[in-house]
Amino acid sequence: MPQLIAPTTRLHRSWLESLDEWGPGVHQDGASLPADVPALRSAAGFADWVEQLLLQADPTSERPHGYVPATTVWVADDDTYLGAIQLRHTLNPHLLEVGGHVGYGIRPSARGRGLATWALGEVLPRARRLDLDSILVTCDNTNLASAAVIERNGGELEDVREHAPGAGTRRYWIAL
Repeated sequence: MPQLIAPTTRLHRSWLESLDEWGPGVHQDGASLPADVPALRSAAGFADWVEQLLLQADPTSERPHGYVPATTVWVADDDTYLGAIQLRHTLNPHLLEVGGHVGYGIRPSARGRGLATWALGEVLPRARRLDLDSILVTCDNTNLASAAVIERNGGELEDVREHAPGAGTRRYWIAL
């Protein structure tokens, strides 16, 4: 039975298997990967990254310029890492345009099981506890599976914004 859990070093091995499934250099929405992904292969590098993920939720902690407080949780089934979902507590101009309040990604071998739909639904009460009235959730215009996840959770399409020729972002609002 899948659960949303705080990032933990206990899942290092399974997380690495997931990383290999995604492939080198592939962006993983919701994962908040650092620039130096190879460092995460070591136990120490992974532990440092997990600590940073946990600190991101604290609005008083230091963060890189342009980053907002965010809570990252992992989708896991026992000792198997299945994906990540991140709830950003506020929006900056970039997130308002492209990224939204929520980013999520499910490892390739775990897709098609409804995990993203379930995880987004589980994050909505957490957003309410942040006193948000609605949240912005975005996806690439061509990612119809992600659009369906958002719509199943009550997402109302506001618009599609083009950022480059053929590269659009669907912007949905979910009322809380």
